[in-house]
Amino acid sequence: MLQDFMIPITILSFLCTITFIFLHPNVNESIPATIGAIFVLLSGSVTLSDLGKITETIGGAAVTIMATIVMAIVLESFGFFNWSAEKLLERARGSGIRLFWYTNLFCFLMTLFVNNDGSILITTPILLMLLHKLGLKNHHKIPYLLSGALIATASSAPIGVSNIVNLIALKIVHMDLYMHTAMMFVPASLGLVLLTLLLFISFYRVLPRKLSTINAESLNQTHPLKEISSPIPKENQTKFMRNILIFVFSVRVSLFVASFIHFPVPLMAVIGSAFLLGWRWYYLRITPADMITKTPWYILIFAFSMYVIIYGLHNIGLTQMLIHLMQPLISGNLLHASVMMGILLSILSNLFNNHPALMVGTLTLTNMGLDPLTLKISYLASVIGSDIGSLLLPIGTLATLMWMHIIKKGKVKLSWVQYLKVTSTVIPITVIFTLVILAFWVSWFF
Repeated sequence: MLQDFMIPITILSFLCTITFIFLHPNVNESIPATIGAIFVLLSGSVTLSDLGKITETIGGAAVTIMATIVMAIVLESFGFFNWSAEKLLERARGSGIRLFWYTNLFCFLMTLFVNNDGSILITTPILLMLLHKLGLKNHHKIPYLLSGALIATASSAPIGVSNIVNLIALKIVHMDLYMHTAMMFVPASLGLVLLTLLLFISFYRVLPRKLSTINAESLNQTHPLKEISSPIPKENQTKFMRNILIFVFSVRVSLFVASFIHFPVPLMAVIGSAFLLGWRWYYLRITPADMITKTPWYILIFAFSMYVIIYGLHNIGLTQMLIHLMQPLISGNLLHASVMMGILLSILSNLFNNHPALMVGTLTLTNMGLDPLTLKISYLASVIGSDIGSLLLPIGTLATLMWMHIIKKGKVKLSWVQYLKVTSTVIPITVIFTLVILAFWVSWFF
């Protein structure tokens, strides 16, 4: 009987899921996504055979991203984040301007080493604690927190491995991680540089010129993550953390090498995480058993459930509608393909959140019958739209929703009007610039 209402149930399931996530960002997003997926399955728009395809599509991406999160948990065990806060303060040397640049560099590196959601969860509490101890007023805190959040989220664009949706989309368009990075890293990184410059210009008058002096001991006393203060002796900390970072960086590089030589990327990610867990076991005598409770398994449930809902929309004809709309616009040349797909995904991401938007966009592209190069550049432009263009509104990404919730708990006031005052200028300029650079970069070198 439910099959008689297949189309309305599928659409309502999607809309109710997204609305609930928007209105309740502090609720585990896997719960509404799972309920929505169950209704889509009951409606008949997704069959049991479709579930097999979905599992195959997201399986490798899920394993890769979970292995990356394991690395973040191991870094936490070593007290890396507390050490990072001390180094940020040390490098700033009392300058608010210098702290701005180091904050954004820190957020960029955290996304590259971990992933965008993890980066937000790691960096925001550190910055809240640091800015509170510096005695900054609310309007002085916002430039560091907002720019850090925007850069942390946008930094998932240069490499596909920093975002589970990017990894799932790579599988859909049959593009390997190496080629994604070769085509994307330079344009997206230039876009991030421009975004940082625009943010600096926007906040220049508000940034404090001089910061009060606080010491590391004072920092540790009020650290929101003080339970993970470093177990490494103070005199050995810098050398030890450097070695850990070199190892983690090597593991990240190995993923691209694996992609280039056609070795399974998820397996390489698991091997790297296993080595890091072994290192921790040997050094701190902490067994890998804590991964069972500390790993956010709900991310897998959310990704799977969300893709079930999107696949249902695909099966009832949504992607066919988008094909008729977009095919004439992107078939002209690479520049048209890049700009039009990037703009479309920016709009969809801000309306429906970037996770479902990128999945819908990618499924649409694969059914357009595009030539291989146009397909690749259209996909990469979609990533730019979903990773950077989605930041126009706070509801565009789950990472930004989580960030808004965290800073609210940290007693920092930021209204939607204040948020939009910044993003309405910097995000459109950055997106268009990055899309144009992408088109020329791919045309010149590929």
